[in-house]
This record gives sequence, C-alpha cells and structure tokens, in this order.
Amino acid sequence: MFVSHICETKKYMKVGEMMNERKLKAKCVENGINIETLAKAINIDTSTFYRKMKEESFSIKQAYLISKKLELNRSEVMAIFFENLIA
Repeated sequence: MFVSHICETKKYMKVGEMMNERKLKAKCVENGINIETLAKAINIDTSTFYRKMKEESFSIKQAYLISKKLELNRSEVMAIFFENLIA
C-alpha cells in the first residue's frame, strides 16, 4: 500500500493541513466504524483522535493504521490524507 511505504521511511512526518475530515467521517459511516473504534485501532484516546482530526495532525503511521482499518485504497488515502497534494 502507498502509505505503508511512506510509513516505513517517514514514521514521524505529520499529515497536517492536507486532511479532509469530511471524507474521513464519510468512510467511517460507509464502513460502519465509529470514531471510538478507529481511535482504539490506532491506540489513542477518542478525545485525542478528535483533536488530531481537527488539527490535521495525524502522523503518517496513524494515517496508515486508519487506512488499514477502513480498508482504503490508494486514491481514497490520497483524497483523505493528502487532499491538497492532488487538488
């Protein structure tokens, strides 16, 4: 997967200022996964997940774990986490 390659090389790089929160929430609904479940999947508290989503501060590793949990394909990962890079 695209993000897994980035994850291996840039573990602490932040996604920042590129994330599409609306699309992330839509994929959660589409997959029947709530934010609490997603937060547990990346080993953070639910309140921390919401803060990271608002601040667009997920690490690449967290974006990778989210993409695995939501079974996102490459174009979905790009549209959610790297929106400004492909716009």
